Amino acid sequence: MTQLNINLNMADLTAQIQECNLNALTKSYTIALLNAYMEAERDKHVQAERSEQNDTRQDYRNGYYDREYMLPVGRIKLRVPRTRSGEFSTEVFEKYQRMDQALILTMIESVINGVSTRKVKKLVNALCGEEVSKSFVSNIMKRLDPEIKEFRERPLNLKNYRYIYVDAMYIDVRENHRIVSKAVYIAQGVNDDDYREIIGFMVSGQESEASWTQFFKNLRARGLGTPKIVISDAHKGLKKAIKGEFLGASWQRCTVHFLKNIIDVMPKDSSDERNALKLIFKATNPMNAKKYRTDFEALVSGNPKYDKALLKLDEGFDDAMQYLVVPELHQKHIRTTNSLERVNEEVRRRENVIRIFPNVESAVRLVGAVLMDEHENMLARRSRFLSEPPKKQ
Repeated sequence: MTQLNINLNMADLTAQIQECNLNALTKSYTIALLNAYMEAERDKHVQAERSEQNDTRQDYRNGYYDREYMLPVGRIKLRVPRTRSGEFSTEVFEKYQRMDQALILTMIESVINGVSTRKVKKLVNALCGEEVSKSFVSNIMKRLDPEIKEFRERPLNLKNYRYIYVDAMYIDVRENHRIVSKAVYIAQGVNDDDYREIIGFMVSGQESEASWTQFFKNLRARGLGTPKIVISDAHKGLKKAIKGEFLGASWQRCTVHFLKNIIDVMPKDSSDERNALKLIFKATNPMNAKKYRTDFEALVSGNPKYDKALLKLDEGFDDAMQYLVVPELHQKHIRTTNSLERVNEEVRRRENVIRIFPNVESAVRLVGAVLMDEHENMLARRSRFLSEPPKKQ
């Protein structure tokens, strides 16, 4: 199992599956898997393509009927293939009754984690001795594409997004027999109900103003309105694209990145100065922010070792203080891109299994599957991402 780069404890996994409910996304993957398996069974029985006339044909396809099927993880509805003669009978219901039920999720998890189809086949054989062809598993992967496409292209004009977080991460992709770096652009919004959503993603070339503009134009074309604040790091191309595409929106520079940029040009033995600097970005109102800034400047005044730090602070101070216009309970979420960084970590965790994507399409498939799952988790949480401050009596 170690060659699969997946650490699975099947006993624990099975127990967890039986004790919890699948979310709708994972259920849809399970349905797609079983429907595809039955389709492959019927193809094998018929021994001919649709409308094909040959000497080996045994039967003709005759539509489907719906059947509910109960798994330990919940009830699902399947489309069972039929043939004209009525002689075809799927083995799915019998087979999956005695199969380790964790197999279904393991195959799905393997696909989502980017394990090659050859390794998925070995995994299935190792778990239950069942033969699953490479083409069958490849088709399962392709069946995820319509769902991911629908997720990427869903309209955004049905909700208002007050705050938008954007960030990019890099992945390696094979292209024209070379390994090239591609940027994954991700946008997260906070809707009027104060829940987070993944509102878009794109896999494209190197991070630039043109690429960010293309990404934002796509979000606009899907109906995204102008947010109150856009939160991001200070990439020059990104900053220009935000100003060009979101006229009237404020730009909040991520205070975590900004603080690091300043500390990087300060002397290493400057703990007191660093603590004074950090207070600036913990301020909850403009008056305190200006006071802490004045205190820091007074502390390092006259020391040329801090000239670069003072220059950086002066250049980015106003952009880093835009979070002060929102309610105090919102500020900790608005002043950084931390919430989106955690989403990036989930993508990176799966991406590390693969290291190098075979093509852009496979990257879109994996990133899309992870982001769809994260999106569902965000909307399913009981607690809202933002909470309004209590009203004064």
